[in-house]
Amino acid sequence: MPPRPLTIRYKRPWLTDYQKEALFGSERYAVVEGSTKAGKTAPCLVWLAEQAMAGKSGQNYWWIAPVYPQAEIAFRRMKRALPQALYKSNITDKWIELVNGARIWFKSAEKPDNLYGDDVYAMVIDEATRCREESWHACRSTVTATKGRVRIIGNVKGRKNWAYKLARRAEAGEPNMIYRKFTALDAAKAGLISEDEIEQARRDLPEQVFRELYLAEPSDDGGNPFGLSAILKCVAPLSGGAPTVWGWDLAKSMNWTVGIALDKTRMTCRFERFQKPWEDTINSIIRETGRIDALVDATGVGDPIVERLQRTGAGQFKGYKFNSTSKQQLMEGLAVAIQRQEVWYPEGPIVSELEAFEYEYTRTGVRYTAPEGMDDDCVMALALAVQAAAAPYKMTVKSLRI
Repeated sequence: MPPRPLTIRYKRPWLTDYQKEALFGSERYAVVEGSTKAGKTAPCLVWLAEQAMAGKSGQNYWWIAPVYPQAEIAFRRMKRALPQALYKSNITDKWIELVNGARIWFKSAEKPDNLYGDDVYAMVIDEATRCREESWHACRSTVTATKGRVRIIGNVKGRKNWAYKLARRAEAGEPNMIYRKFTALDAAKAGLISEDEIEQARRDLPEQVFRELYLAEPSDDGGNPFGLSAILKCVAPLSGGAPTVWGWDLAKSMNWTVGIALDKTRMTCRFERFQKPWEDTINSIIRETGRIDALVDATGVGDPIVERLQRTGAGQFKGYKFNSTSKQQLMEGLAVAIQRQEVWYPEGPIVSELEAFEYEYTRTGVRYTAPEGMDDDCVMALALAVQAAAAPYKMTVKSLRI
């Protein structure tokens, strides 16, 4: 007798109504612009698993993420969710093969050329606004022969990216496409997050960042955390006033050491930018700062430099160590000061760096950085000066670090 066909009883996990409507319909393409923690990833894992369960041996199903570690997170989550008796997996190549022979792959969008070639029967593109457009082109080619379904999800990040443009096509009613927006308010109503957490984020984050991250409202500034119009409103000539605080960002590799001083009205009154050997750098900082309070970058090579400055007894120096949390706090403080017009600075390198600065969303928060190949020394020095002015430090030689 032939073997009896395998029968598996499946019950879909609980999902919100807005998740089911957006992702589980008959449309070939679903484009979801969603806020953080509004419930995009989990229902897409469920959707992709269901597509593969209905598939056949030898068919491929893809989960695409901007970078490999994010794809690995989805791989681990899928493995935890599926009963172990129903699949086998390959940790090295990141695939899960179901008992029906359908295989779910977890891939990175970092190298578009690696995404061509396969026939794919269903696909999720996660954090689409952070994936390269060339990767979308490659992914689209893999579902041509199969007419496979695609779910495109992610936070909004400005308006100058392929995912934003595709979302507008879906929103306009293009055939066989559905568009939906998930916000933190939707998630709160569904019980996924608390309203208190949303309000705390509203208080903690610059308005532009909050509106993109929690309300899924794209900015016009393409991911600039300060706001291009707000940056220009704070441009003013160097003040002739006396410095009340300094911020110093120390050179890394071929970068610049930058010092910015603010007067009592928070206008920039001194701006120093140079590349010198460390001994000359220390002497220049001591000479320019005098006895004024100064907040100094103490990250990496900056740590012993700050200690040297403190041991001289020449000024009131305090170190500030950059890590993911402290840098986020520092940049958000600067963003608030700029958007409220509480700090002023001259045209030139400061404005150029502020306008080029970017932010992106990560699992651990918001990451602030200069574009690849550009400097952020002026931004860091200005942020340190703003921090020093907002919370004046009474410093002694024994006060080595915050």
